[in-house]
Amino acid sequence: MAQTMRTIKKYPNRRLYDTEISSYITLEEVRQLVLDNETFEVRDAKSGEDLTRSVLLQIISEHEEKGQPMLSPQLLSQIIRFYGDSLQGFMGPYLERSLQVFLDQQQQFRTQLNTMLGQTPWSMLNELTERNMEAWKSMQRGLLDTATQANPATRGGKKPG
Repeated sequence: MAQTMRTIKKYPNRRLYDTEISSYITLEEVRQLVLDNETFEVRDAKSGEDLTRSVLLQIISEHEEKGQPMLSPQLLSQIIRFYGDSLQGFMGPYLERSLQVFLDQQQQFRTQLNTMLGQTPWSMLNELTERNMEAWKSMQRGLLDTATQANPATRGGKKPG
């Protein structure tokens, strides 16, 4: 089932009105929509202009001012330098793909970590020992096969003796 676009109207008094729930909401509630993967757009109540990007940037700006910022002054300066550059059109898609690769790797790491944490230390050690024993046995078989083939007395099914 296709998800419908949720519309939030921004009024001149800077208030945000969520048309889906027929109620005013805060920027923090808009942030929660993002965290919940809700599809929405923010429109100027009077002109209908799309204000989604500016509201999202406002949320980022407010969170950058609190706690540990993600965007260093150097990174922000580098981004600003791309505006007007001939490569500006490539920067957005590049950053999106880079972030997606990071998110995919983060998910893989979390999955592996959860798999390891779901085991007791003894079961992890036993599993590692079993894998090492199989590798050791395989190596021994390979050495014995090589030694058997190299020994002229054991070729052709003849036993030494």
